[in-house]
Amino acid sequence: MFTFKNNYYLYIDNTKLLNLNLIKKRGKFNIIYRNNLKDNNFERLRIFRNRCKKKSIKFFIANDFKLFQKIKADGLYISSYNKSLKYLNYKVVKIGSAHDTKEINTKILQGCKSIIFSRLFKTDYKNKRSYLGVVKFNLITYQNKGSLVPLGGIRLNNLNKLNKVNANAFVLMSEIKKKPAVISRLF
Repeated sequence: MFTFKNNYYLYIDNTKLLNLNLIKKRGKFNIIYRNNLKDNNFERLRIFRNRCKKKSIKFFIANDFKLFQKIKADGLYISSYNKSLKYLNYKVVKIGSAHDTKEINTKILQGCKSIIFSRLFKTDYKNKRSYLGVVKFNLITYQNKGSLVPLGGIRLNNLNKLNKVNANAFVLMSEIKKKPAVISRLF
């Protein structure tokens, strides 16, 4: 039931849904805020950012450099469809996401510190049947220089398999949306 890593990443779409009081480990959590709706409430985001700062939680903004500057976030998240090299000159911490080795190389060119590599385990999504598994993920990790972070299909029942993965972090997404209180029990 326990998996100890150096970093844990959480995707959120809404700041209201995540209770920061449930996070007990300081300095290990990174929250990636990706709002697909363009109606950002800056004041609410700024308050959430300050609460993250007090708890030593790093806060990343997805694909929006202006919002990143306004909120003074810890870093920038560059999604897999964003192939632009315009973020290369900015001296900020960058995290990227990728689905194959070509996208991994693009993220390394963009200067990403860590790369979130998706579908480690089988997921419930329609049209998304392929997944890597622990062995293939470890092989891809050895081939690439960037630090890869697994994402996809990580549930409570396969959490122990993450101890075999050659990564010092992992990403939780849907499990936190289903059961927000799981954060306090997992780690």
